Amino acid sequence: MEFNFLGRAFKGDKVIWYIFMALCIISLLEVFSATSTIAYRQQNHWAPIFRHAVFLLIGFGVVMFLQRVPSRYFSILLLGIPISAILLIITMFMGEDINGAQRWLGVGAFTIQPSEFAKISAIGFVAFFLSKMNTDNESWIFKTLIIGVGAMCLLIAPENLSTACLLFGVCFLMMFIGQVSLKKLGLVAFAGIATVGLLLGILTMLPDSSKEFLPDRLATWKGRIERHADNDQVSIFDRNQDGTLAYKIVDENFQVSHAKIAIANGGVIGLPGSGTERDFLPQAYSDFIFAIILEEMGLIGGLFVLLLYIVLMIRCGTLASKCEKKFPRYLILGAGLMLTIQALANMAVAVNLIPVTGQPLPLISRGGTSTIITCAYFGIILACSSKLNDSAHEDVDESIANVDFETFDSVREE
Repeated sequence: MEFNFLGRAFKGDKVIWYIFMALCIISLLEVFSATSTIAYRQQNHWAPIFRHAVFLLIGFGVVMFLQRVPSRYFSILLLGIPISAILLIITMFMGEDINGAQRWLGVGAFTIQPSEFAKISAIGFVAFFLSKMNTDNESWIFKTLIIGVGAMCLLIAPENLSTACLLFGVCFLMMFIGQVSLKKLGLVAFAGIATVGLLLGILTMLPDSSKEFLPDRLATWKGRIERHADNDQVSIFDRNQDGTLAYKIVDENFQVSHAKIAIANGGVIGLPGSGTERDFLPQAYSDFIFAIILEEMGLIGGLFVLLLYIVLMIRCGTLASKCEKKFPRYLILGAGLMLTIQALANMAVAVNLIPVTGQPLPLISRGGTSTIITCAYFGIILACSSKLNDSAHEDVDESIANVDFETFDSVREE
């Protein structure tokens, strides 16, 4: 009886549910630990983790709701494209500046991040048009996809270049999987790589004195690229009185240095609840939370978290291959790619493989809008993987539409 109740309450693929629950538990543990610096500045030490738990609870409600929605109704995400564009434009002029980036829009006592709505809307937008594509309409659908996705990325890029690149990359992979002409995709890839290469080249060649005249975000990108590319400049060594070399932590290498210290402290099994670098890393609960995971859960815990995201992507691929309908198939793949690639980007920053991007670790990092939208991705995957939604609802609709009513009438008369 209890098993039947759980089966009715939790729809969709059970493996996806297990991954979702595991990430939520890890998130609560690590955010509770990593927000110590915030807790010390507040009268209520439980306020930071309580806030995060509330957003996770709201996100859980979103998952419970979305898992029961027939996948065909997710085409409403198309409306998110113009709405997201309007919100992004408003944010450019009226957004709140937090940590040097104007990415948030204040709504009363709350702030929202329009780029998160733009990401999930773009996934639905691409999935919908790919599901309608055939040999006769491929050309105009491809143009529609490029214009729609390109517009979203251009609006996001000025304040959040990494998110724009992430979104474009995921949509590009969806088009590749959707069997869009390789020639068309090749031209888009060449144009994208050439544009990014040209921008990076210009920023690299500009003298340091030019930072005073560059827009804030361009100056930030230039500094991050230089710090990551020139390890000798960032890794400053001083000589002690005895002549030995000592590594000196300065503003330019502060985050990277403390992330490396956290990883070294963790070793193989970690220091559960006893990490120290959470008190030094400015974004220990967000951008660098994977470094805190490696410090407190060790290499074993870090590999476990990495494995959760890899299994998520593999499972999404398996579920997508079983979908007879194209729209839910592309939705599952798009959501899975977005979550996995964003997670890998966050982890790569924590271990200093790529420059700092500001991408949170999906469902684990502390957040508001990002946490709820991440839960929405899981809800979409669960809804599209649910036999109730795909078979019992959509297939019945198609069978009704294909009934031969003349035959039915003749049988009834007999």
